[in-house]
Amino acid sequence: METALTKTPQKRQVIFLAILLLLWEAGSDAIRYSMPEETESGSFVANLAKDLGLRVGELTTRGARIHYKGNRQLLQLDMETGNLLLYEKLDREVLCAATDPCILYFQLLLENPVQFFQADLQLTDINDHSPEFLDKEMLLKIPEIVQPGTIFPLKIAQDLDIGINTVQNYTISSNSHFHVVTRNRGDGRKYPELLLDKALDREEQSEFRLTLTALDGGTPPRSGTTAVRIEVVDINDNAPEFLQSLYEVQIPENSPLNSLVVAVSAQDLDEGAYGNVVYTLFQGDEVTQPFVIDEITGEIRLTKALDFEATRHYNVEIAGTDGGGLSGKCTVAIEVVDVNDNAPELTMSTLASSTPENSPETVVAVFSVSDPDSGDNGRMVCSIQNDLPFLLKPTFKNFYTLVTERPLDRESQAEYNITITVSDLGTPRLKTQHNITVTVSDVNDNAPAFSQTTYTLRVRENNSPALHIGTVSATDRDAGANAQVTYSLLPPRDPHLPLASLVSINADNGQLFALRSLDYEALQAFEVRVGAADRGSPALSSQALVRVLVLDDNDNAPFVLYPLQNGSAPCTELVPRAAEAGYLVTKVVAVDGDSGQNAWLSFQLLKATEPGLFGVWAHNGEVRTARLLSERDAVRHRLLVLVKDNGEPPLSASVTLHVLLVDGFSQPYLPLPDVAAAEARADPLTVYLVIALASVSSLFLCSALAFVAVRLCRRSGAASGGGCAVPEGHFPGHLVDVSGAGTLSQSYQYEVCLAGGTGTSEFKFLKPVIPKFSPHGAGEEIEESTTFRNSFGFN
Repeated sequence: METALTKTPQKRQVIFLAILLLLWEAGSDAIRYSMPEETESGSFVANLAKDLGLRVGELTTRGARIHYKGNRQLLQLDMETGNLLLYEKLDREVLCAATDPCILYFQLLLENPVQFFQADLQLTDINDHSPEFLDKEMLLKIPEIVQPGTIFPLKIAQDLDIGINTVQNYTISSNSHFHVVTRNRGDGRKYPELLLDKALDREEQSEFRLTLTALDGGTPPRSGTTAVRIEVVDINDNAPEFLQSLYEVQIPENSPLNSLVVAVSAQDLDEGAYGNVVYTLFQGDEVTQPFVIDEITGEIRLTKALDFEATRHYNVEIAGTDGGGLSGKCTVAIEVVDVNDNAPELTMSTLASSTPENSPETVVAVFSVSDPDSGDNGRMVCSIQNDLPFLLKPTFKNFYTLVTERPLDRESQAEYNITITVSDLGTPRLKTQHNITVTVSDVNDNAPAFSQTTYTLRVRENNSPALHIGTVSATDRDAGANAQVTYSLLPPRDPHLPLASLVSINADNGQLFALRSLDYEALQAFEVRVGAADRGSPALSSQALVRVLVLDDNDNAPFVLYPLQNGSAPCTELVPRAAEAGYLVTKVVAVDGDSGQNAWLSFQLLKATEPGLFGVWAHNGEVRTARLLSERDAVRHRLLVLVKDNGEPPLSASVTLHVLLVDGFSQPYLPLPDVAAAEARADPLTVYLVIALASVSSLFLCSALAFVAVRLCRRSGAASGGGCAVPEGHFPGHLVDVSGAGTLSQSYQYEVCLAGGTGTSEFKFLKPVIPKFSPHGAGEEIEESTTFRNSFGFN
């Protein structure tokens, strides 16, 4: 079938023309099968697959089906063998009436891919109907004056069969006055005429009763009979004559009942009763013919509704009979004119329940259209809405396919409501609409998408195991299993990171859990890559970065680095009595393993032997004299310094300092109060030994001081800024540089001079270099030197 596809601003239309359709049909090749009517259902017609060159299995895989106009199932296809079988017993007279030949058109439709094959089945007639006369008796009134050779028309017999099986001959029962002649009509049918062989004599025989027999040409022949009664009447000279032997009229099929079709007229030259003409339908079949004639006026009127699609032509024979029995005959040829009284019909052959997205041109539906009207009334236009991604394509004869114009996207629109409109070109235009719903099935074309590319989670250290620390979330625009997201932890970029023991993730909801207690001091932050995969085939995935920050908790108390608290002997700080207020005694050095404000340390003097004499700077731990020293101040002092962090709650540590006030660094070392108390409790012998040793030591110390003084004088030229003059020989100098750590804000240097093997030691301490600011703001470093000599034994 050839069609034209047009697009208007409102609609895309597919127009097919009847003329092109006829040309197409004339040039198309179709397979024709023939079978007698009344063949039993299930009978074999042909092997359709073999005739079309198709493999038997191809019928099933390609979704083969038989399509017939009106979707009436006349044939069935055996998908396994490819045989075409009769679905039911076919009656040619019911399906085709008088149409000859009787051809049933059908199509073989293959759905995947779409392909059509045209075929038809011709039903051949069998002699299954006998001729029938509509009237059981015919009455003829013949004047006795009629001459031999006069012909009298007789009514024909009806036979639903066609061809040779219809009426072929007429005979009449044996008599001495009449015989029957069989003649051919213009439409191929045969009709009988009665021929007078011998003059009539009413006084001899006033009536004849004969039997008229109609014979068809079937094998064996079938027949039908009717009675012919002939009355011999007195003389009537003139028979009626019609003004026209043939009347041709047209009448629209939608004409109302009782409409005037035509008026016929006949004249009779006789007078009186012999001149009065009575009109009758010569073939008066009120069952098949929807007309009636007025006996007096000759007007033919409509008694039943006409249908152009059922019967397009009527041939009506009219008889005019006068009072004497003579008659004349004429024919009225009535043509039914088509009007647009049939809306187009749409028959859906295939409709896909769903169409996958992202597919190229896909067949959604296959349907056929038809209109039994003729001319423009039967020309049709097919269209759908203009704003849809679909097209109508003509495929085969009056078949169309609804296909996608471009790949569909389910995420943009998951369902389409399509209205197929079929309208004819008649006046007024009639149309039919068919609504279908096309569902777009999902294809896994969208990977899960995280709500954030990077997540930052914070968890406080010392957490409980299995603590929920946060949630990642990913969504998938697909549907069904393609949208079900599963979460997982991806291998870390750092192979040394024990990820499996740190966190886990719930595969269903993306919740992250800390598997063990975290320690800020050991691990302050780490990164985890999280993957989200859907359950499509193939599965799509994406990933996000999760940065876990461990928040510090105040779980580490300050630790004192100096002075050491685990030594075997306490550390004593020496302070000269001549020290001024603010003199730096020592510095408490401490650190805290925490961070932030948890590591901000503050220092506080908790207890002192003499309150008010010493003070501790809160921010750097420097222990300084608070005032000038006096002779009344005790020699030994014990200071308890508290080191506290700024956490919540705060943690602290304490350190004990021993301070000894000396008159310069030449004063002998005095034992601590605890040591002195122990010595006081010793026995007198021990006291005497100590006094003796002290005397010897004093003598040795004096000698050593004199020796050292000489050496210092020799080196004074080379020394500058109060440097330490170390004698040659047994007193090598060692400079120890201790850099501040923790909260130390400055650097401190101490030079220790030791003389080994003599039992005495000499220390020289360089006081810390601290900036001393001038009024102009320029810093000047001043180093104070203090030398302390003491004799004591090293264990």
